[in-house]
Amino acid sequence: MKIKVCGMRDADNIRAVSDLGADMIGFIFWKGSPRYVQMISSSAGTIPDYSEERLAKRQNKSVPPERPERVGVFVDDMPQNIVTRVYNYDLDYIQLHGSESRIMMENLRSTLVPDIKNNIKIIKTLSIRSKDDIEGYKEYEGIVDMFLFETKMSLTGGSDEQFNLALLDEYKGKIPFLLGGGISLRDTERLRRISHPLFAGVNLNSKFETEPGMKDIDKLRTFIEEIRR
Repeated sequence: MKIKVCGMRDADNIRAVSDLGADMIGFIFWKGSPRYVQMISSSAGTIPDYSEERLAKRQNKSVPPERPERVGVFVDDMPQNIVTRVYNYDLDYIQLHGSESRIMMENLRSTLVPDIKNNIKIIKTLSIRSKDDIEGYKEYEGIVDMFLFETKMSLTGGSDEQFNLALLDEYKGKIPFLLGGGISLRDTERLRRISHPLFAGVNLNSKFETEPGMKDIDKLRTFIEEIRR
């Protein structure tokens, strides 16, 4: 089960979460979020400095092989902004959280592959409250690499409301999915009971924070140890 920890921006906190064995780290590039990552110098301590890593790759020097995959979260952003952040942050995934169209995704991928990021992957967030909502996956089959399912809310942004697991039976697609929506320490047994063959992992955020953008390392450690027992 993949563990994605989203909404990070503090360099030391990111390193600590990485050391716990998180599989994916999420950076939010939507200005409406309290966890928004600004395009500022990494020397300010907002995120680790990835420039040395990129230089090492170009010089064929070794870089740490066991780093979490990096996910950039965007909400109806301009493609050029997304491309810039993919390059600057060496993103592995683009997570689209708005009303982005299939055509936009196709154009974005063709811009990035192969010259900028040959193996870029796309996650599409689907906000779900009913069977009809989950049917929305059909629009994105063949273009996205993964879905993130979370509970539909009236406002833009991540959901703290728990996902209705019964709705997973309605998903008949072929693309793996992460599950989000208010997941906390109390949910490990509930998550273990998910039997859907395409359930790939969980998206963790606000329930593991001491403040927006700062993760509680002890809580995360406990969750990861329990879910992987």
